Amino acid sequence: MAGKVLIAVSEHGFWVEELLKPLDHLKAAGIGFDFLVNKGDKVPFPDGASLDSTYSDPPLGRPVTSPELAVRGKDMDWDSLFANRIALQEWFPVRPYLSSRDGYLGALEHYYTARTQAWERIDEYDALLLVGGSGPVVDMVNNSRLHDLILGFYYKDKPIAAECYTVACLAFAREFDQRKCLLEGKHVTGHTMEYDYTSGWAVMAGEQPLVFDAPPYPLEYILRDAVGPQGQFHGNVGRLTSVIVDYPFITSRSVGESDLCGQKLVEVLQRGLRRFGW
Repeated sequence: MAGKVLIAVSEHGFWVEELLKPLDHLKAAGIGFDFLVNKGDKVPFPDGASLDSTYSDPPLGRPVTSPELAVRGKDMDWDSLFANRIALQEWFPVRPYLSSRDGYLGALEHYYTARTQAWERIDEYDALLLVGGSGPVVDMVNNSRLHDLILGFYYKDKPIAAECYTVACLAFAREFDQRKCLLEGKHVTGHTMEYDYTSGWAVMAGEQPLVFDAPPYPLEYILRDAVGPQGQFHGNVGRLTSVIVDYPFITSRSVGESDLCGQKLVEVLQRGLRRFGW
């Protein structure tokens, strides 16, 4: 059985290589896929820097997009690719406030019932892929609906791959009543402090660039705390790639790992890979 992957993409910009490289591996393996976004009212778009082969990544001090990939990204018909995208908000309810007008307990019961029904929708998928970039910081990382989607895949023992800044989604996806991290005791990788910007980091928000001095959160520190004393964060600083498979999670450090991340996702699905990278 070839299988099918649900691919979550930010509506505020994604890094083109972190989508296209894993997609290449899925297509080559004959694995199907659907795209999922937060609201569905606009077509996802690639981060402009990820289409510029002359753009030099400040922490690395070198370009990170090949001329071939830049041309490919510019020639892509993104409207057609994302034409049948699924809106996350149409699948999952949002957790009610304690101040719910209709009564908190009743609203909470409705929320859990609707969430269980939404989880039935993921039965047709064999894995979840969270595409990286800067946009996920806006509409994926602290999105409770996406957290519930991740929990659904986790409970069904299905692989979950996260690239770049979307690895934070795994750290924050928790049951509201227990608030225990899914990554506790796991081996993961992600952006280290050495790979983070210290100025000029930007994301598209409200149709305008929102510029930070640095990313809104230090992913390395979040992940080091999230895995707890029995787990381990692997930065692999200085090594060209860093992808960790600790089933059901596949974590990928940054753009340079996109190809390897896609490769390992396919190996998890088709060869039963359960551990890689440490």
